[in-house]
Amino acid sequence: MDQQVYAIGVKGQKWGEAEKAQWLNGQSVKRSYHDEVLVKILALKERFELEQYGALSYDVDRYPLYAVKSKNWDLTKPTILVTGGVHGYETSGVQGAIRFTETKAADYAKAFNILVVPCISPWGYETINRWNPNAVDPNRSFYADSPAEESAALIKLLADLGVEIFAHIDLHETTDTDNSEFRPALAARDAVEHSNWNIPDGFYLVGDTINPQDAFQTAMIEAVAKVTHIAPADEDGKLIGVELAQFGVINYATKALGLCAGVTDAKYVTTTEVYPDSPLVDDENCIVAQVAAITGGLDHLLSL
Repeated sequence: MDQQVYAIGVKGQKWGEAEKAQWLNGQSVKRSYHDEVLVKILALKERFELEQYGALSYDVDRYPLYAVKSKNWDLTKPTILVTGGVHGYETSGVQGAIRFTETKAADYAKAFNILVVPCISPWGYETINRWNPNAVDPNRSFYADSPAEESAALIKLLADLGVEIFAHIDLHETTDTDNSEFRPALAARDAVEHSNWNIPDGFYLVGDTINPQDAFQTAMIEAVAKVTHIAPADEDGKLIGVELAQFGVINYATKALGLCAGVTDAKYVTTTEVYPDSPLVDDENCIVAQVAAITGGLDHLLSL
């Protein structure tokens, strides 16, 4: 696939404030964070502790940020972090985090403290966007003095919680709009060219290059394979241009890249990637795959 020309900016020149403003002016609300996410989170209040850990300054009433905690928090238990919606357009990440909380989290709370942050980027959820209104990618912004308030709010939540995270599972998707919209926009914003446009057809995981924890990743892939298909390698034996670590798994330098998966020093870390545009899946299958990844990982940890 050739480099696409984006409608905003001049090729070869990075965006300034005028281009970012033009981009923002083209965004619109396409679905309801309140109806599709908040209502489901608030319905959990009898079974879990809900913590509002902030609100996005773009509209503090419209975009409150919530975390869901298991009751009877016990500092002697390992703590599990599940995050979704870092990229708001990645629907099954948000809905998968909620579904896990609704259906499975209480069972695992017998052995673990469970912390679920279902939708880190609610503006992105409503506008179906990868970036925030400032044309910043929250999933490249998990570091000190973050330029993304979505990322900074999660960092503060975890600091205030003051516990060591044992495992972190971050739920994502890779969609066809990565090629039709988000990569061209990124290329235009940063005046760069992209050489890899492959979107894997199926589920895969991204582990941490420094701390891959291969058996943990294997357990999740095996669990997900029972409910949906795992992405095969491309003709070069890679996924999104990266060498396979094992079937269905690649590794990234999560901390160096500022990824959500690198926000803690957890021993066990992974990022899920679902492909919702595959002809082999539907929305429900994508949500079920996300839940299977979480439970497969937790079952592995329980077996250690």
